[in-house]
Amino acid sequence: MTKNEKEGGFISHLTELRSRLIHSFIFLFVFFILSYFFAEYLYGFLVEPYAQAVKNDGTERRLIFTALQETFLTYLKVAFFASFFVTSPFILIQVWKFIAPGLYDHEKSAIMPYLAITPILFFLGGALVYYLIMPLAIKFFISFESSGLITNLPIQLEAKVNEYLSLIMKLIFAFGLSFQLPVVLSLLARVGVVDSEFLKKRRKYVVVIIFTAAAILTPPDPITQIGLAIPLLILYELSIFSVSLIEKKSKEDA
Repeated sequence: MTKNEKEGGFISHLTELRSRLIHSFIFLFVFFILSYFFAEYLYGFLVEPYAQAVKNDGTERRLIFTALQETFLTYLKVAFFASFFVTSPFILIQVWKFIAPGLYDHEKSAIMPYLAITPILFFLGGALVYYLIMPLAIKFFISFESSGLITNLPIQLEAKVNEYLSLIMKLIFAFGLSFQLPVVLSLLARVGVVDSEFLKKRRKYVVVIIFTAAAILTPPDPITQIGLAIPLLILYELSIFSVSLIEKKSKEDA
């Protein structure tokens, strides 16, 4: 291959990458605009765990904002969050279409299952936050309210619009990304970086790392920390099983 041919191939790859990025950006931008028009409804969906958690506590609840621009900026965040969530599969497809031509057939067949399971695991992590972790965490935080008999003045939660959104978004992303553990470990096993024995021997260290990571990624309360750590421990055990299957298949193919 001549120097000009190499340069031409490199430029064509850059051109294709640019095209894929533009398509992804346009898709994201269009969904961002659409999401903004429905931002109030989307926020209502995200605030549902809070509403359900305080539904029967006998207290009139509300969300407040203390800055003029707070609700507007919150709706922008909601729109971006929703558009990113919806367009992530499309962006993954664009990435796949860019790298797939340079892969062999057996490499494609090995990677395809991970492309399918990645958004599923992210969705499961987000669903765990929405339906279980957030309601439990909210009830835990509300338990610190006081009627004023001891504290002289009542202590009541009045959550801010932006702070609630930031909390639930942070948790959804933290859980969604953490749920990619089986994908990461399985890919590392395929390239020979780890094996099942390696993962088994370091199980006790992983437990410490998982609880430390859960403490960093979640708010400082035991509900969310344990809620993230326990699923990760289960996923780690599933990863060991998955790696064992990969090793078994590799031996059979050999």
